[in-house]
Amino acid sequence: MLLERERDQLPLWVPVALGCGIAAWFQLANPAWWLAFISLCAALGLFAVVTGRERRAGKAIFWFVLLAAIGCALIWFRSWSVAAPVLERPLVTLFNAEIERVEPVLARDMVRLTLRTGDHPELPLRVRVNVPLEQVVPELQDGALIQLRARLMPPAMPALPGAYDFSERAWFQGLGATGQALGQIRILRTADPLFALASYRQRLSAHVQSQMSGAAGAIGATLATGDRGAIAEADAEAMRRSGLAHLLSISGLHVTAVVGAIYLLVLKSLALSPLLALRFRLPVIAAGCAALAALAYTLLTGAQVPTIRACVAALLVLVALMMGRSAITLRMVAAGALFVLIFWPEALVGPSFQLSFAAVTAIIALHEHPRIKALFMLREESWLRRAGRFIYSLFLTGLVVEIALMPIALYHFHKAGLYGALANIIAIPLTTFVIMPLEALALLLDSVGLGAPVWWFCGKALSGLIGLAHFVSSRPGAVTMLPTMPVVAFGLVLLGGLWLCLWRERWRYWGMIPALVGALIIAGTRATDIYITGDGRHLGIRNDQGELAMLRTRSGDFIRDMIRENAGVEGESEALEDWPNADCNADSCLVTVHAGERDWQILATRSSHHIPVIALSAACRRADIVVSERWLPASCQPRWLKVDRTLLSQVGGMTINLEHQKISTALGWTGQHVWTRYRSVETEAEQPGNRNQ
Repeated sequence: MLLERERDQLPLWVPVALGCGIAAWFQLANPAWWLAFISLCAALGLFAVVTGRERRAGKAIFWFVLLAAIGCALIWFRSWSVAAPVLERPLVTLFNAEIERVEPVLARDMVRLTLRTGDHPELPLRVRVNVPLEQVVPELQDGALIQLRARLMPPAMPALPGAYDFSERAWFQGLGATGQALGQIRILRTADPLFALASYRQRLSAHVQSQMSGAAGAIGATLATGDRGAIAEADAEAMRRSGLAHLLSISGLHVTAVVGAIYLLVLKSLALSPLLALRFRLPVIAAGCAALAALAYTLLTGAQVPTIRACVAALLVLVALMMGRSAITLRMVAAGALFVLIFWPEALVGPSFQLSFAAVTAIIALHEHPRIKALFMLREESWLRRAGRFIYSLFLTGLVVEIALMPIALYHFHKAGLYGALANIIAIPLTTFVIMPLEALALLLDSVGLGAPVWWFCGKALSGLIGLAHFVSSRPGAVTMLPTMPVVAFGLVLLGGLWLCLWRERWRYWGMIPALVGALIIAGTRATDIYITGDGRHLGIRNDQGELAMLRTRSGDFIRDMIRENAGVEGESEALEDWPNADCNADSCLVTVHAGERDWQILATRSSHHIPVIALSAACRRADIVVSERWLPASCQPRWLKVDRTLLSQVGGMTINLEHQKISTALGWTGQHVWTRYRSVETEAEQPGNRNQ
């Protein structure tokens, strides 16, 4: 009977079911398990139809598991359909290529080129190369044919279990290699006029930055064109820590602002004419103009998947307006999610998809609740009470969004802002109703040379936004950090959240059970003791006080930040040689770590100098764990574990929990997917239940 009363909500679970199948494909280890999952879904569906006591319940279960099986098959087919050659080993070569995309990264003094290499026998079809700014010439535009010398590398595998996997993203983008340009670039053919849009995007970005200098210009260019390359890392980090990073990603908020502004402008302008108002359906005309604006803005900002997703959602809303139906509903969100999952199923596991749809779903579910509707409905009252209810609405919405996004941010980035709800009360209206309209007006007035005053006001508003981000991010306790969380806990939180949002009856509150269980598991997650990157060069050790020490103090910022994030540690790490229980020389470090009611002796090499085999073997016998980027001889036999280049080339980076003597590997997290280059006979038989632990 419950499902009978909830029959209008059942279509909302279609993208959820499809997403479950896609997620299962990513989590299961190999094709045998994918086939097993599809077969299990088929068996469960048949069983539900045959034995279901309630017809609607049986049909609901049948369609859910069927869609899950379709989702698994869909992403499997997608991974096969985008297959492209991948560079096997590092290579320095001279080659010709056509520029597909130019991405300025001015904050790092470089430009990123996506290139199509054509028929080059040694290279993949598509590569990405970083070019220093001093080598950039104006002719470097989309569609140009160039000749360059570059050092290319295979797409990077995850350095640690649960770390960012660029090789997965590169596979679905068709990127077979990344690298660095060496020397000057030769222009063989200038860009075709058909690529003028990309050139216009670059010129528009440069124009915005010329009108507003510094951080204001960088973020202004991002809002206009989607170009984030000029944003300084300090500003980007402040936006992330303050919970305002979503403002830098062209998505629903920005597309909605553009669509809403054009819709209201066209509607109000046409309504001034009684002749037009009486003869034509002005909402339809306004919606059509807004749809064209949404498409133009999507193309202008590079037509990335998040922007396309927001554009599709906006078009659905406009269609609903044309038909005289409710514009913003959970069905519209479900339709948009279904569209993305069908064409880009890999987007499901990315933070962009999860953050955007979680935020929109939480907002709509909140405001569809009868009590919330009654609380914020329009009524006759004083302007002071109306303003108070508006501010309260913004705060409550921001709080719900912050709760919905926190587990996703912690899962992907290992940190989440705690004051985002308060910051967004100011930031979202400021961006939507002040900054973006001012920027659009300034660009319009620039056509007649009158935009300077508006640019000044826009710059001040952007400076206020940046100042807010830095102020919030610098507050004590602004950010919470957690180590890599179990996938099961993350899944329980998502399941509970969806159950709360997608049902209407009181049984929706059952979703709090898995959400709370998942939250307790996440809160109780303890960071592991040892972190070893896939190349064996970088070792991080965490003590009982939560302090993190690094073997190599000269490791890059990216490596240090990545290890700290996975360990859930904020602040700078120490040098291992400075620990009182560490004995280090130029070639190695021997450190004692207390865990699991015993002391562990860990030996790590840190130089390329020759070490006599006899001395190395003797040192290995005195250690419990040996870590090295070298190939260690067979005579090196530690008491428990030897981690050298041989093992790391098979399983990738690893983390070690000394108390429970549990090892997690990068291969254990990624599984034997098509983009995975780790191959180990021992891990081929690994069970899915042993992964992600």
